Amino acid sequence: MDKRSPPTTHLTDAERIDRLRLIRADNVGPRTFRSLVRHFGSARAALERLPEFARRGGASRPQRIPSEADAHAELDACAKLGVSLIAPEEAGYPPRLTELDDAPPLLGVRGVIDVLMRPMIAIVGSRNASAAGLKFAQVLAHDLSNAGFVVVSGLARGIDQAAHRASIEGGTLAVLAGGPDKIYPPEHTDLLTAILRHGAAISEMPLGYVARAHDFPRRNRLVSGSSLGVIVVEAALRSGSLITARLANEQGREVFAVPGSPLDPRAAGTNGLIKQGATLITEAADVIDAVQPIMGRPIDLREDDVEPLAPDPDTAERDRVVSLLGPTPVQLDDLIRLSGASAAVVRTVLLELELAGRLERHGGGLISLI
Repeated sequence: MDKRSPPTTHLTDAERIDRLRLIRADNVGPRTFRSLVRHFGSARAALERLPEFARRGGASRPQRIPSEADAHAELDACAKLGVSLIAPEEAGYPPRLTELDDAPPLLGVRGVIDVLMRPMIAIVGSRNASAAGLKFAQVLAHDLSNAGFVVVSGLARGIDQAAHRASIEGGTLAVLAGGPDKIYPPEHTDLLTAILRHGAAISEMPLGYVARAHDFPRRNRLVSGSSLGVIVVEAALRSGSLITARLANEQGREVFAVPGSPLDPRAAGTNGLIKQGATLITEAADVIDAVQPIMGRPIDLREDDVEPLAPDPDTAERDRVVSLLGPTPVQLDDLIRLSGASAAVVRTVLLELELAGRLERHGGGLISLI
C-alpha cells in the first residue's frame, strides 16, 4: 500500500460552500484557485477580491460568481445523486492526486470511497481497438485487480471499457470528463452503474456539465495523476492516450507501453513510446515489479509553495507587462525578464488578465492573450 498518514481534516459547511463558489466562478481553474487562496488566506477572502482583480485585468463584463444559494443547491443535488465533494486534505481524496499543482480543489466522488485510498494503475488506449488489444487489456486489468490494484480509466469505448469490465469485482475507478450525471459515451451508463457497486467514479465538473473536446485532456491528467503509472495498450500516432502518457511523464508517473505490430497503425503510438523510453511490458508482473519500490515510499504531498503575488501593481508596470503579450505564446520567465518587473508583479498581472477572461495558458508554461 502507499504510505501516507490518514487525513484528519474535515471542511466545515461554510468552507465547502466558499470553495465551491470560488472554483465555479468564471475563469477560475485549479491553479488560479490555489494562487488566490494562497494569496488571500481563504476562499472567502478571495471571493471578496475577485471582482476587483477581474476589473483590473480589463474584464468586459461582470464576472459570474455563484451565490451561496447556488452552491447550496449544487451540494443538495450532489447529495441526491450520492456524490460527495471532497477537498484534497480530506479522507477519500486519491492520495497521489494531491501531489499535483492543478489538483481539483473539490472532487466529486461517487461510489465506494475506500477504493480511492488504494494503489492505482491506469490502463488507457484506442477507442477503435483491435480484438487482440481488447483481450490483452482485459488480462492486464484482471491480473492487476487480483494483485490488489485499482484499475483507473476514462470510461471511453475500446480499451477503457475493457479494462473497467475486467476489474469490476476488485474495484475500478472511472474518471469522467463531464459532470457526475453526464456519462460519455451514453451507452456506458450501465457500465458505470456496475462499477459503482465495488468501485468509484470521480469528476471535477459540475452536475449537468456535458463534456466537450477540450475537456478530455483535462480528464486525462486526473487519470494519470491518481495512478502510480499508466499503461498504454494501443494508441495511434495522434491518440488521446499519448496525451495521457505525456501528462504522466510530466507528473513523474511511470509510463508502460504494450508493443504491437509495425504494420498496425493502432500500435504506432505505443511503439513510439517504447522508443522514447517507456517501459515495455508483456504481462501484469512487469508493471507490479516496476511500481513496488514506489509503493514503499511515503507520498510526498505538495507543499503550499505558490509564488507570492504583488499587492497592487502600478499602472506603468501593468501596461508594460500587457504590452509584451499577444496571440503568440511566450514563456513566463521571458516575460519577467523583458518587462523588468518583479516576478510577483508579473504573476499578479497575469492573474488579473486570467480572471478577466483575456489570458490563455498553454502547455510548457506558455501564455498568450486571447
